[in-house]
Amino acid sequence: MKHLRIGIVGCGNIAMTYMRNAALFPGVRLAACADIAPEQAALRGREYGIPAMSVDEIIASDDVDLVLNLTIPAAHFDVSMAALQAGKHVFTEKPLAVTAAEGRQLVEAARAGNLAIGSAPDTFLGAAGRLARRLMDEGAIGKPVAGTAFMMGRGMEHWHPNPQFYYQPGAGPVLDMGPYYITMLVSLLGPVRRVRAVATSGQAERLITAAGPFQGTSFPVGTPTTVMALLEFAGGAVVTLVMSWDVFAHGNHPIELHGTKGSLRLPDPDTFGGTVAISDAGAPWQEHSTAELLHGRINWPYAAPDRANYRMLGVADLAASLATDRKPRASGELALHVLDIMESILTAGLEDRTIEIEAAPDIRPAALGEAEAAALQGLPASP
Repeated sequence: MKHLRIGIVGCGNIAMTYMRNAALFPGVRLAACADIAPEQAALRGREYGIPAMSVDEIIASDDVDLVLNLTIPAAHFDVSMAALQAGKHVFTEKPLAVTAAEGRQLVEAARAGNLAIGSAPDTFLGAAGRLARRLMDEGAIGKPVAGTAFMMGRGMEHWHPNPQFYYQPGAGPVLDMGPYYITMLVSLLGPVRRVRAVATSGQAERLITAAGPFQGTSFPVGTPTTVMALLEFAGGAVVTLVMSWDVFAHGNHPIELHGTKGSLRLPDPDTFGGTVAISDAGAPWQEHSTAELLHGRINWPYAAPDRANYRMLGVADLAASLATDRKPRASGELALHVLDIMESILTAGLEDRTIEIEAAPDIRPAALGEAEAAALQGLPASP
């Protein structure tokens, strides 16, 4: 197979990034698109020169090898399962499904059909994630001992015209943003074996201040908006994870890891680039910008770029994995482990108990080397 033919289901805002980035990777080719709103699919089809179809047509099409599932989380399971049952490979936006039980069904269906399944986030494959992984694998901080991960802000109602769904079961800061942080941590530290957590909500209701039809109205909060968790990794490290939409301002770094030889600091894992910093045995931080590295160069948002966004990198890696008979790095199994962790965090927080995570000894993805990253984009390896 010279390239993987991609049928996109879900043509919202995130689809524009995937569709634009597809041109960067010769191993994938856009073949068709679909959306619950046919006019939206028709618009994207005209923009990228591909046919707009119905969801059923894409799933049944002989011209589609992989369904790229960019629907809302509540539809992830149904669309992905239908594609797998039709013999299609699948790559889905995060989370893999809204429950670990559903995610497990998807992984098992892919395995039974000898199909590949992958899931966002693929940000850990970007320049910053690759650099951090190389430093960890080289023993730059020694044996990892402790760490912190912070995602804190004021939530969505000040900018999103229809933010209610973010605050209901199946969403919240853990399920919405947790995949980026936890996937990066698993890539660097390996699988999690136990979680503890405390969960609360800062407000019973939220006031929508964003412009739009609901401006000035309030809605009830149905899921925790501040969760503090302790993740115990199978390798022995412990990491404090804080996910909150109840914070006006803070000075915490997104991720810091501390080991027996030094410390490592990472940028926001919801982007592909940024600055990685390392302190050798307490020495001043040495910062390493990734702005000139592959998949770290600033390219988004398009009108005024200020960060790196290379969504589709994980799909390109999945395409390459089919040619070499290996597991994709942003695999369904990895996404299932992350989903299991997130679900366990919420349960532990609500029920005030410790939860053991199902064993996943081989879940840590293989490191993506620079030569292989360049090859995914059809570029010669850097000297």
